[in-house]
Amino acid sequence: MEMKKRIHLELRNRTPSDVKELVLDNCCSNDGKLEGLTDEFEELVFLSTMRVGLTTVANLPKLKKLKKLELSYNKISGGLEVLVEKCPNLTHLNLGGNRIKDLSTIEPLKELGTLRSLELYTCEVTNLSEYRDNVFKLLPQLIYLDGYDKDDKETSDSDTKLYAEGWEYGDEDEDVDEEDYDDDDDDDDAPSGEEEEDEGDDDEEENEEGALSGEEEDEDDLNEKEVDDEEEAEEDEQDWGQKRKRELNEEDEDDD
Repeated sequence: MEMKKRIHLELRNRTPSDVKELVLDNCCSNDGKLEGLTDEFEELVFLSTMRVGLTTVANLPKLKKLKKLELSYNKISGGLEVLVEKCPNLTHLNLGGNRIKDLSTIEPLKELGTLRSLELYTCEVTNLSEYRDNVFKLLPQLIYLDGYDKDDKETSDSDTKLYAEGWEYGDEDEDVDEEDYDDDDDDDDAPSGEEEEDEGDDDEEENEEGALSGEEEDEDDLNEKEVDDEEEAEEDEQDWGQKRKRELNEEDEDDD
């Protein structure tokens, strides 16, 4: 796919000034030059053109906010002074896999005071004697060369943020993570469906127990009432028997 067409597809009905990240990897550049990029991409902070056949970056538009530029696996052999003029705030530059043979080719990069990470892996320049020491001397602003600092300590995620500081895409990702974290907390606080079911079952059991208790109480009351009625009947019967006995005695006395 041609680079111009790829840029058109990447815009997705946006204007160039709305784009902050543009990935054009593996598309085709005519005559080894950048095509379709203009100064209208003024908000661009990340640009990737890996394996597009570039031989020069001369056509690069002025991108004052560009922080990270990926140019790996192209055919660039010089002309890097353009980057100083066009991308003055660059922090990360990947030139790995290009045709860079000597230190003089990268010397213009010393004017990029914000540059923190440079990658030159598989370039011929990496075969020079004391390559790493000489690059750090030539570019004192560098923190990482090919992913390692002067003490051969490998770059970490936190260190990556250091040289990409101010890259708005990174800030937006952090905001999203915080929102996701808050949402997760809310989900943890909310009762699950199983817990709600368990609570419903507990309520049903309590209702059943309450109903059984009520039935048992009614049965107890009924039994107590029957006992009271029986006792009252026995008392009435005893009273009637005593009364009848007195009447018979009185009749005997009258007969005498």
